[in-house]
Amino acid sequence: MDTIMSYLNNMFAALPRTEQTFKLKQDLLAGMEEKYYELKQEGKSENEAVGIVISEFGNIEELAAELGIAPDPAGEAELFRLLSEEEATEYMSVKKRTGFLTGIGVALCLTGVSLMLLFNTLVEEGRFGSFASEDAGDMLGLVAMFLLLVPAVGLFIYSGMKQEKYSYLQGGFELPYHMKREVERRQAAFAPTYTLSLILGVCLCILSVIPVFAASAFGDSATSYAVIALLEIIAMAVFLFVYYGNIRESHTVLLKKPKAAKAQKEEERVIGAAAAVVWPLATCIFLVSGFVFGSWHINWVIFPVTGILFGMFCAFYNIVKGKESS
Repeated sequence: MDTIMSYLNNMFAALPRTEQTFKLKQDLLAGMEEKYYELKQEGKSENEAVGIVISEFGNIEELAAELGIAPDPAGEAELFRLLSEEEATEYMSVKKRTGFLTGIGVALCLTGVSLMLLFNTLVEEGRFGSFASEDAGDMLGLVAMFLLLVPAVGLFIYSGMKQEKYSYLQGGFELPYHMKREVERRQAAFAPTYTLSLILGVCLCILSVIPVFAASAFGDSATSYAVIALLEIIAMAVFLFVYYGNIRESHTVLLKKPKAAKAQKEEERVIGAAAAVVWPLATCIFLVSGFVFGSWHINWVIFPVTGILFGMFCAFYNIVKGKESS
């Protein structure tokens, strides 16, 4: 197949890199791969199969002329990278693994905030005795939170570095015909699992407010424990969204067209830049409001509110970009 792909690349080298030429090349590659494996099953040798496929291949100049595709006289047409089966399989495996680690990292962040609230509540209730003041409770809570934030940040950095290896996928690539069929099969088989995870995650987010409503009848102390339960339930929901969403994204990326890849790259750049400003700002507000104004009991709402507003921004941006591209 490498010989056939090289031959096809040479045939398209003089044509411009457009959506039309990409589709033509994909269609021809699919037909050539299908014929190649058919000949191999009939007992043909590698050289015989390659020779027959190439001999039956039509004249690219005639096909381009029929479709109105003009050659690139400068010869500067850029070829798409052909992914091997090993690269595609490894990419899906890495996305699954980094999705798990990122989901754990987000859950650790929310659990850190929960631990901080728990220590503050226990100190206020006198569970540590008279030797633990409110300031000591605040410090214990902060230490517990940062002890979980540090490994969470490490997981984020590690996951980002592992995925950086596949940044070239955003520039356009070609997937072998048989591997494309395999990814489509995996995508179809995974669809029910993803749908179930999405339903469970949404249900958990809705159910997370029930402890807060129920605890409001038992005083401030019960409300604090209810908020801790709310954050842990949301942590489970976020893990489901991140982990299973990453698996689904690996299938989507491998099956998308170059034009969609370019659009997604721009989308990720804008949303990533916004996230790099919004979340550190929310953390600064959280720490300042706690240390300066002593509002540890209520300033936790900064994170869920930021998450909701950031999600609304992402959805609005996607809608606007969708209208512009249509």
